[in-house]
Amino acid sequence: MKKLIKGLREFRANYVSTHRELLEQLSHGQKPRVLFITCSDSRIDPNLLTQTDVGELFVIRNAGNIIPPYGAANGGEGASVEYAIHALGIEQIVVCGHSHCGAMKGLLQLGKLEEQMPLVYDWLKHAEATRRLVLDNYSHYDSEELLEVTIAENVLTQIENLKTYPVVHSRLYQNKLKIYGWIYLIETGEVLAYDPESHAYLPPQSQLPEYELEEGPPRGQYRKTHAPPVACSLPFAESAEPVISGPDALRESEAASEPLEIRSKAAAPNGRNTKPANAPNRDQADLTPLWLSPEQAERIYRGSTSTAKR
Repeated sequence: MKKLIKGLREFRANYVSTHRELLEQLSHGQKPRVLFITCSDSRIDPNLLTQTDVGELFVIRNAGNIIPPYGAANGGEGASVEYAIHALGIEQIVVCGHSHCGAMKGLLQLGKLEEQMPLVYDWLKHAEATRRLVLDNYSHYDSEELLEVTIAENVLTQIENLKTYPVVHSRLYQNKLKIYGWIYLIETGEVLAYDPESHAYLPPQSQLPEYELEEGPPRGQYRKTHAPPVACSLPFAESAEPVISGPDALRESEAASEPLEIRSKAAAPNGRNTKPANAPNRDQADLTPLWLSPEQAERIYRGSTSTAKR
């Protein structure tokens, strides 16, 4: 508590004194640009992560960054989503999971929680679609790999849950709302963003629209076009079609200059075949990614929709 009180004094002395105009503006109302949905985990700070100021993010936090489907619960999550979009006019939503998520660990051992933490047990049941999908499709992975996949798949499940809300469904139909899926890697400070076109987690700048600057995009960044990805100078990968999937989804590489291991797709559902440079010699007909079976590749590339709705 002493540290908190000291922090309050420093806040007034250092921040308030230099941001009086901003705080005065915020006293008349809020106009956040993004609804940021993430975990309650103390290791995540949405404003620190995105380097945004007070008033720029409307935040929903809970164990496991879970949004129950519409009508499944009368908690604050649904009300906050509805308020953010209808009352505040927010047009962008980020669902952000993170590595080493304790809620996802609990989800994979749900039965053990019922007696010790019954409220946590009841809450995590709202992520049952994630649990069932992972156990049915990735049960042969070891515990660490299974957790990585669960974190990645849960983000996609929560995006599907968001789409069950009438206000979200309506704004998506009007093309007035965009939803993004992120994964924050605590150990490296990196963020990956789910790309629905390539069905993969990519560096987030790959989702930016074309730069409107006459001189073009800043060096080292990616210009998004309607054409398939081409070789570009990304700080994260040298591959023409970077993708993170399967058990390597959240794993660091050994090279310090490449904090995330991003592989090229050996075979994708859209038919484009690009064999990884480090892949051993195999028959030309066998183009399945080394780290995924054909069924798993179909799942991870398609997201959570197809299996979850079976």
